[in-house]
Amino acid sequence: MKYRIEILPEKKLIGMNVKMSLAANKTFLLWNSFMKRKIEIENTVGSDMYSMQVYDKGYYENFNPANEFVKWAGVAVSGFENIPYGMESYVLKGGKYVVFDYKGNPKNGGEAFKYIFQEWLPASEYILDDREHFEVLGEKYNNDSEESEEEIWVPIK
Repeated sequence: MKYRIEILPEKKLIGMNVKMSLAANKTFLLWNSFMKRKIEIENTVGSDMYSMQVYDKGYYENFNPANEFVKWAGVAVSGFENIPYGMESYVLKGGKYVVFDYKGNPKNGGEAFKYIFQEWLPASEYILDDREHFEVLGEKYNNDSEESEEEIWVPIK
């Protein structure tokens, strides 16, 4: 899988979130709710969507699929004016990230994450940072296609 190192500037996001675990995955419900209302968000920046995970410190040190985290579905905005009812704002801190270009059916994405965390990261000069993880779902993203493309952003230091 191709990757690059990027320094991400701070980003403002508006979206919806839910507390969940990998064992009790609520991603479909979150995105289903968000997509029905995405059009209500004003002052969007670009057309990309962000699937973001906010983990507690040490989440990966004692990894357990039952450990909870906060999952977001959102878009980048230029400001936080007029946040639609039932949605929230979030400031993505930014910083150094390794970005992987994933192509394939999103349902098989677990193999990409397994490679990143079990092979690439331990063999690299980097360590995982305690910041947001996210995927950028752009124009080539298709939830049910082998031709789908997305970017996987993992915080490093």
